[in-house]
Amino acid sequence: MNSRKLLMIPGPIEFENEVLQSMAIPTLSHIDPDFIAVFENSLKLLKDVCQCPSGQGFIVAGTGTLAMDMAAGNLVEAGDKVLVVSTGYFGLRYAEILKRYGADVDILESEVGHIVPIDDIEKQIKSNNYKILAFTHVDTSTAVLNDAKSIEALGKKYNVLTILDGVCSVAGEEIKQEEWGIDVVVTASQKAVGVPPGLALVVASQNAIKTFENRKSPVSNYYSDWTNWLPIMQAYENRQASYFGTPPVNLIIALEKSLKLILNEGLENRFNRHKRAGKAMREAIKALGLELFSKNDETAANTLTAPLYPKNMDAKAFLQIVGDNGIVLAGGLLPELKNIYFRIGHMGSVNKADLLATVGVIETALKRNGYKHELGIGTAQVLKHF
Repeated sequence: MNSRKLLMIPGPIEFENEVLQSMAIPTLSHIDPDFIAVFENSLKLLKDVCQCPSGQGFIVAGTGTLAMDMAAGNLVEAGDKVLVVSTGYFGLRYAEILKRYGADVDILESEVGHIVPIDDIEKQIKSNNYKILAFTHVDTSTAVLNDAKSIEALGKKYNVLTILDGVCSVAGEEIKQEEWGIDVVVTASQKAVGVPPGLALVVASQNAIKTFENRKSPVSNYYSDWTNWLPIMQAYENRQASYFGTPPVNLIIALEKSLKLILNEGLENRFNRHKRAGKAMREAIKALGLELFSKNDETAANTLTAPLYPKNMDAKAFLQIVGDNGIVLAGGLLPELKNIYFRIGHMGSVNKADLLATVGVIETALKRNGYKHELGIGTAQVLKHF
């Protein structure tokens, strides 16, 4: 396609050709034995990617927001105390979702571009009787990476259920759900998992399932209710046909293909590749003299980068030039700051050529908008680090 542009946004991403081709088949019945085998394997592979073999997977037609909603709706009962650790837009969104189910929510919010210090989180948990601790692993609005392992250790120490929003991290950032003791990991198909939009993905620990089974009130969201979905997932795991809502057959076929590719690459290899990509992009941006939203490398996401525009840069004109040159980048997301920064996604199948093309176009757009820098200085950093 002559109009084809390279998607370098934090989802949807560029998808592997094998994944796209796997969707281009006649749709099977959701009770076809071949599809049942695909669904069963997809549930297993999803748990493998999250490194939670004893967990319960859920694959449902929907988005990352639905996955967040499912975790909240099935684990929260009216009056439950919940702590949300927020590093941006999606942390605050999760607080709103939890409140819809009657949770008594406290929010620990970081300074923009930073994480909440672990000592502050412990102090808050220690002085309150929380049922749930929810946090975003990588907030797509700020490109900040939380220390999931350390936060989860607090959940375990104080006997608090933990929900990790991994929409922008699963299959891109290291997650060892079972070893770390994370109760629920939620994500979506269109980011580092590498499948077109349309799937809400959840892996719940047995502790989370037990909490759900012991709830005293019915789940107030019919579509999200694990009472409806758990028997379906368990049936497919046992290679038996079952029905609650028609599954998106072709998307699940693509999911199996992508999860196989992820695991064939090797999780450590994949995490390291994302680290290299993140480092290369950050160094390229810094070489151009631009500041980053994330304030230090230790808390910078490897799946996306959020640079600040130079002073007096026309954000709309910058993104227009980038788009005219065949690259799609995302604008800022935080409402009060959206015109001072932009976002670059680099997850999933991203490679050196994608990074070089992206940085090269960024350099061009900056130059055309009057910013003075040495052409090629950013792409040189990509070559050096990737």
